[in-house]
Amino acid sequence: MPSFAFVAFSVFFLILFAGIYLTLFDLLGTVIIFLDVLLYALFTGFDRVSGQLLLLLLLIAIIVESIDFFLVMKGAHKPATRKKTFWMSAIGAVVGAFILTPFFWGPGIWGGFFLGGFAVILTLEIARQNKLKSPYRVSNRAVFAMAGRKMFKGLAALFMVALSLSNIYS
Repeated sequence: MPSFAFVAFSVFFLILFAGIYLTLFDLLGTVIIFLDVLLYALFTGFDRVSGQLLLLLLLIAIIVESIDFFLVMKGAHKPATRKKTFWMSAIGAVVGAFILTPFFWGPGIWGGFFLGGFAVILTLEIARQNKLKSPYRVSNRAVFAMAGRKMFKGLAALFMVALSLSNIYS
């Protein structure tokens, strides 16, 4: 029977992965990561996570989500998401984590998870755009901007996770 601490730590990691994954779908993944670290700090009595770290994570989450909101309001392209996209990107994320882990160990798990899901979403969006007739397609520039927006948000989420875990494990 696993202990409560083991189960709680496993849930903590799963929520971190979910936060990274949610950034791929324009959801509040950075906020989820912040809330997860906040709950971890509350459960551990702020033993490994300081108030300054929480404040920095909150600031990063607010800035990233504000920039993303501003870009969407300015007309940034949002790809069509379907169940197929969700499940295929989940598979891509897991495959990406398995591919990069032997080369980069711990960071490879997190980075590969994001990059695998990102690659699948970008590939599916490009394929979808190629199937559309030319008046209905978005420009290559818009697809590139969408990819940049997702990459910015995902890298911020990865930075938040790395910062959190480096404080917890140090």
